[in-house]
Amino acid sequence: MAGSEVGRSAVGAGGSGAERRPGLEEAERVELTVDAVAPGGHCVARVDGQVVFVRHALPGERVIAEVTELHRGFARADAVEIVAAAPERVTPPCPYARPGGCGGCDLQHVAPAAQLGWKTAVVREQLTRLGGLTDAEIDGLRVTVEPLPGGPLGWRSRVRYAVDAAGRAGLLKHRSHEVVPIDRCLIAHPAIQELPLLGRPWPTAESVEVVASTGGDVVVTALTDGVPTLVDLPGQPATTVDVPGGPAAEVDGPATVREVAAGRNWTLPAGGFWQVHPAAADTLVDAVLDLLAPQPGESAWDLYGGAGLFAGALAARVGPDARVTVVESAAEGVAAARRNLADLSRVEVVAARVETALARRRITGPVDLVVLDPPRTGAGAAVVRDMIAADPRAIAYVACDPAAFARDVRTFTRAGWRLAALRGYDLFPMTQHVELVGLFLPPPAD
Repeated sequence: MAGSEVGRSAVGAGGSGAERRPGLEEAERVELTVDAVAPGGHCVARVDGQVVFVRHALPGERVIAEVTELHRGFARADAVEIVAAAPERVTPPCPYARPGGCGGCDLQHVAPAAQLGWKTAVVREQLTRLGGLTDAEIDGLRVTVEPLPGGPLGWRSRVRYAVDAAGRAGLLKHRSHEVVPIDRCLIAHPAIQELPLLGRPWPTAESVEVVASTGGDVVVTALTDGVPTLVDLPGQPATTVDVPGGPAAEVDGPATVREVAAGRNWTLPAGGFWQVHPAAADTLVDAVLDLLAPQPGESAWDLYGGAGLFAGALAARVGPDARVTVVESAAEGVAAARRNLADLSRVEVVAARVETALARRRITGPVDLVVLDPPRTGAGAAVVRDMIAADPRAIAYVACDPAAFARDVRTFTRAGWRLAALRGYDLFPMTQHVELVGLFLPPPAD
């Protein structure tokens, strides 16, 4: 019976079941019934009125949970034993996806179809609690999270392995700097899994970063004292790694990688930002173009534009005589955008923070269309208000964090704008992360 609250009793060695003093203790084990999903890959439970966020659980399950952290007003715990399992529970395909193991995958114990429902529920809850939308308003949006092609494994095209003090490469525990040495990461791209990176020593490296691009490049970079060095793997011929759908590529790789998306070829630094799922860039571009419906001659802004992905797609729709402006603060992103969009004479790349560019009128309205793709912290109220002041006819908001997106939704609605459409995409299968693309429209003209 999901949602029930349980009284606290000792569980495990030394536990007699007798009532104990109030308040959970770290490393204590308690039996509890799990309630609804929560952000961060957790589910909510309660013990004697205290909120407990439980990982490795599913709504409705009865579990033995071990307390891992204590905070004022709540605790965190891992489900270490399943007393009564939910129908959606599956055996995690990866042996490291368990309590005390790798923290990279939050939902490997959840059936793939149920992961989509989990993420949809999180989005709805955030829009209600932080965004201020009613259930009827959210129902009208028909919010769902859609899968991308390729399945839940073998999709991650950019992986950063941490290296422990013994020189072993692996991934980090949840909310920890402790490295879990592994022999394979199942969500990594097949070209990355084939490389001889794990199980060999890295005596001087702090981390090892690997990229397998949609353009067919495979790059391995070791970071030592913050300095990146391309890796030449011993005994690995330079052209033996075949990227599915692409040509063979050198395993130590070029300084830049090629990506293919939105009908264009892109070149960017191996460590530069690009979506980690091979199908993500095209999926997001298609959603933005469909929602904005750009018309020939319309002007557009691509804010937090990175290498210029959305600007390139918009420029193709609005035509050669329309003005498209990219705003990006990272130097490598600015350089990549200018290089990749050099053939588009009416595209301008502004090197500035978005809030600075808007507040100091580095870019000015009116503008017809805006694409907003902020970092995980969201755009923030000042950026939203300045965008609205530029009087666009529509804003497409690409969000990687439902909570930050929901807070910005509240700012839009308080200004009279409305969230007219919302799409969710599972760009990060097996993890708690979800990508959103929302369409905001201004209030009707008087």
